[in-house]
Amino acid sequence: MEFSLSFIINIIIAIYLFVDARKRGKNPWLWAILGLIFGAIVLGIYFIQTGRKGIGWTIVILSILWFILAVILGVVGALFGAVM
Repeated sequence: MEFSLSFIINIIIAIYLFVDARKRGKNPWLWAILGLIFGAIVLGIYFIQTGRKGIGWTIVILSILWFILAVILGVVGALFGAVM
């Protein structure tokens, strides 16, 4: 379930980046592919690049914190799985 939900979110981000990059004169294919692969962090970087720095930095920071939390939980889960 989580994989499919995150993939759907990345597709939505990629579509948004494609449409908005075309409006702003940026390469829409580049931004869409990066958005599909990396998701929210690319959306934040795109916002920073297009002058919307407040929301951009907020998304980047939250994305990095989410990634760090996922890594920590994965390591803790692997350690407890190995012990039991």
